[in-house]
Amino acid sequence: MHRPLCMLAAAGFGLTLALPAAAQQLTISAAASLTEAMREIGTRFEATKPGVTVRFNFAASGALVQQIIQGAPVDVFASADQETMDRGVAQKVIDPATRRDFASNSLVMITPLQGAPALTRLTDLTQPAVKRIAVGKPATVPVGRYTQQALTAAQLWGPLEPRLVFADNVRQVLDYVARGEVEAGFVYRTDAELMKDRVRVALTATGHAPITYPVAVVTDSRQPQLAREFAAYLNGAEAQAILARFGFGKP
Repeated sequence: MHRPLCMLAAAGFGLTLALPAAAQQLTISAAASLTEAMREIGTRFEATKPGVTVRFNFAASGALVQQIIQGAPVDVFASADQETMDRGVAQKVIDPATRRDFASNSLVMITPLQGAPALTRLTDLTQPAVKRIAVGKPATVPVGRYTQQALTAAQLWGPLEPRLVFADNVRQVLDYVARGEVEAGFVYRTDAELMKDRVRVALTATGHAPITYPVAVVTDSRQPQLAREFAAYLNGAEAQAILARFGFGKP
């Protein structure tokens, strides 16, 4: 027995409603110092985009851009410095038209909260009691380049180089200091805030380039429109409030 056409249409419509919307995944490579803030921002962004999943890859900016150059499937890149983003643009893996600054930071020298020598000036790092100083690798870690600039401006990079312990990212520097494996280290102020119970900010460093964070869409993004929307969202009121709560400044 044939079913009425209207019943078939209704059944088909019901099946259509039962199918979930096509899921979209947005992959974002972001500087390690952005980890906590970006995770919260990603959750808030997902809430505004039903069916969208935000996936993060956190590491040193230099390592991340190298992954993108080598073809890693990334939609958005957020760097802790301009130089690394410039490299991505030069390699044509970043869309320069989408590039925007969205946050700023400051460089601080930290010491373990317990048992560290009293350090209040950069020149105090030359004391015999300071045997190890943790810094990011300048070639791949932006905080390492900022540190090198600050110490070079103070004419201390050369004299201190034998004492330097090089880390793969800013969080590794933070861990070295927090565990008391070094007498001092250089991190962003936002990182130091995460471990106030284990590290002390000895001073705010100067003599380096301004610390600003640019974001841009990756040229080969599989979700270019969604990637642009996320990059724009970072400069919106909601994301900026989250960044401020984690200690980041305005771009």
